[in-house]
Amino acid sequence: MSKIRRLLALVAIAGLAIPVVAEAQQPRSGGELVFPVPSEPPSYDGHREETFGLIHPIAPFYNTLLRVDPTDPGGTKPAASLAESWTVSPDGKSYTFKLRTGVKFHDGSEMTSKDVKASYDKIIFPPAGVGSSRKGQYVDVEAVEAPDATTVRFRLKFASGSFLASLLSPYNFIYKADILAKDINWYEKNIMGTGPFTFVEHVKGSHVVGRKFAGYWDKGKPYLDGFRAIFMRDSAAQVAAVRSERAHIQFRGFTPKDRDNLKAALGDKITVQESPWDCILMVGFNHNKKPFDDKRVRRALTLALDRYEGSKALSQIAIVKTVAGVQVPGTPFATPPEELAKLAGYWPDIEKSRAEARRLLKEAGVPEGFSFVFTNRGTPMPYEPLAVWMIDSWRKIGLNVTQNVVESAGYYGVIRKGDQQMHMDFQCGYIVEPDLDIYKFLSVERNPANYGFYKDPVLDELYDKQSRSTNPEERKKIVRQFEKRLLDEEAHYLMTLQWHRIIPHSSKLHGWQVTPSHYLNNTLDTVWLSQ
Repeated sequence: MSKIRRLLALVAIAGLAIPVVAEAQQPRSGGELVFPVPSEPPSYDGHREETFGLIHPIAPFYNTLLRVDPTDPGGTKPAASLAESWTVSPDGKSYTFKLRTGVKFHDGSEMTSKDVKASYDKIIFPPAGVGSSRKGQYVDVEAVEAPDATTVRFRLKFASGSFLASLLSPYNFIYKADILAKDINWYEKNIMGTGPFTFVEHVKGSHVVGRKFAGYWDKGKPYLDGFRAIFMRDSAAQVAAVRSERAHIQFRGFTPKDRDNLKAALGDKITVQESPWDCILMVGFNHNKKPFDDKRVRRALTLALDRYEGSKALSQIAIVKTVAGVQVPGTPFATPPEELAKLAGYWPDIEKSRAEARRLLKEAGVPEGFSFVFTNRGTPMPYEPLAVWMIDSWRKIGLNVTQNVVESAGYYGVIRKGDQQMHMDFQCGYIVEPDLDIYKFLSVERNPANYGFYKDPVLDELYDKQSRSTNPEERKKIVRQFEKRLLDEEAHYLMTLQWHRIIPHSSKLHGWQVTPSHYLNNTLDTVWLSQ
């Protein structure tokens, strides 16, 4: 009997259970990875966009300065990418990165520090009229410097414990400086990076195809010959594609029922990976539209929701689970459930909560049966079931709500204009970290992705205080103050339920690790197919 079998026999006798780690297999080269994507990219520019609909089909064409280690299930460990090493000054105000040499763009030109600097200048200091959804993450940056061809330095205004995490963003594609100098908007409609795959075609409404880049700097990778991302909005069609083995994986997530059905149908041909999910849908109120400029009305709308009963019902049919505030439940900076229950919308007594909601609406002069339009994104899961639940809840406090569903690719073009009354928004992070998770809620002049269009200098000040604090306990207190003002006192946004990520995939697929973020591990350089 082998040592492993003897160990398993002893464990069985003792009535214990231990995880069994599969024997490592040698990666195999070849094959095309096929995966459905429920949403199409609004543009190709990672610096501008905020959706997995861009990351899943477009990330394989690019590299970033750093990335999250693709083997880390927690999704927090930094790893080298275009930067092979880095150092931090003793005062924490200077980060210096040494770049790899011999990295080629897909046009054959060499990548240097000039390209990294130009890319980050576009992200952090965008010219007027140029969209950058993440510039609010870099308020601590004084300047980006390129002292020589293989060195990049970030000079900070003040030390920040989250700065390195901000450089792990999978959206921070490194673009070619010469192209940006000629047309800074070029990358919205064109693709050309240093990633493991080169762009072949994008047929709108159908697919994106990538082919292995023979000149990729990480020798031996990628293992795949190519990939095909198929745009498929309908959840049932996505599940059917995996079930029929026409697709290997859907990187965003399936429902508990879909998981169970696939496992029942395919058995060992399906492998399931699950993880908590740093993602939550929330409702944004357009503060420029009446009556949503009145915090009493906003507070009434959050008070109407029974999140606890909603969690029980919706977790059975949708990719949502836990009642949450501004941080993923159970993580270091999350508010404990008993404290969260003190905020508006989280009270245990739903009848008391809805009575207060009706009182506030009356006080604000909102008539019984008041009608308004809720703008929702045309991605069925979990946007559709959450909207149905909320609309039904709002009717219980005397409101008449109509849903306007906008096709996913055009959704952000609609809400950026500011014509909507209320809309579904989301906050999905690539790492659980307050600086990255709550920057969304800064005043609109600091964060253009604030589609509530409000200004709140108190929130801005609290954000800066927690960001600069090096004491975790002090930082927790400030994050709680931020959360209370955001969700209770001003009710700028209302949170729904934290997501739960379920990824059933073909057992032929290897080299991919689920994480708490559906924005990670989409470069596809480590992925391979066993057949």
